[in-house]
Amino acid sequence: MADSNSWKAVFDYKNIHSHNFDNEPFILQAEDIKRACQNFTETSQKEVRILCKQDSRDDRPDIFVQNNLFILPKKNGSYYIVKGEGYVDIPDIDTPITDYVSKLDFDLVSSTVGDSEMQYLDFAYANSLIRTFMDDPSLVLTIRGRKFTPSFSFTVNGFNLNVESVQTEVDAGYEGRNSLVLVEAKNSRTENTIIRQLYYPYRQWYENTGKKVFPLFFEKRIIAGEQIYYIWQYEFTNPSDYNSIRLVKSGRYRIIRK
Repeated sequence: MADSNSWKAVFDYKNIHSHNFDNEPFILQAEDIKRACQNFTETSQKEVRILCKQDSRDDRPDIFVQNNLFILPKKNGSYYIVKGEGYVDIPDIDTPITDYVSKLDFDLVSSTVGDSEMQYLDFAYANSLIRTFMDDPSLVLTIRGRKFTPSFSFTVNGFNLNVESVQTEVDAGYEGRNSLVLVEAKNSRTENTIIRQLYYPYRQWYENTGKKVFPLFFEKRIIAGEQIYYIWQYEFTNPSDYNSIRLVKSGRYRIIRK
């Protein structure tokens, strides 16, 4: 959770309390956050990256919760503070677990070493679960790690925003003949996430390729001692509208080999 005392200091320093968020977002510079928090002693209380990392609703500081606010990057060193809904719920999947038969005819021994989101996602992809879920056998791994967005504009809660060269990161991106699949992976139960984690990469690759882009949310969970893979497919019904996110389908799978 972003430190509430630090964010109160930022609001006091920039007199953000008097800003009318119903009219427009507030644009905040990283340098102002540093100056407002320079007397704090803990790294978590003054590091801009940590203070602006509010990936779930519960990660927001008190002043954001009380005023129904969330934060979005504008460009390197610059942020929007926006009023309204910035997060999307990740509904639990309670449909029966589907037995998915791996397309491989051997065990992936190396996949048992470690416990990261990446290795479980790679395991699901190597067994062709991602291709099967998306009904696209042409998907191949082409995107991973950090990239910078092109400039683009969009609306969020009725406000028009402009973004320029914001760093994004996806856990994996798979390109097929006619589409791209971008995956945000987690290693435990997630109840909600900031839409930005799906929307900024979506717009980045939509702008760069012109192909249809499918955002996926992926989780590995342990149920009764078994690894179960949860997948949610989302879409943006309007590419220029941050809040047009919609759940398309979901499923949970047990990977088996016959």
